Amino acid sequence: MEHILKLQPKYFDYIDNGTKRIELRLYDEKRQKISIGDTIIFKKEPELEATMKVKVIGLLLYNTFEELLNDFNIELIADKSMTKQELLSELEQFYTPEKQKQYGVVGIRIKI
Repeated sequence: MEHILKLQPKYFDYIDNGTKRIELRLYDEKRQKISIGDTIIFKKEPELEATMKVKVIGLLLYNTFEELLNDFNIELIADKSMTKQELLSELEQFYTPEKQKQYGVVGIRIKI
């Protein structure tokens, strides 16, 4: 199955340069349809013209992003130029703690 997800420019670039290998998302109805072996096409915001195709090689389920971040080095989930606290703050702008509690979160292990 193929999925299309939008990405902010810096996170798109982190994947493109090989740094980021785990994409973090809320485990809502849309992400629950993602399975190992599926393909994700990332579209770089805001123009959505640049795209990148990746393969899903693993799914990591957690209750919150904070729990997930505790288990992985920042280099796998973003870039070493960020701190885990900075990343957590950005994630919580999109996904409130209430939404995380409602759905849980997923780390999507990817391979270009």
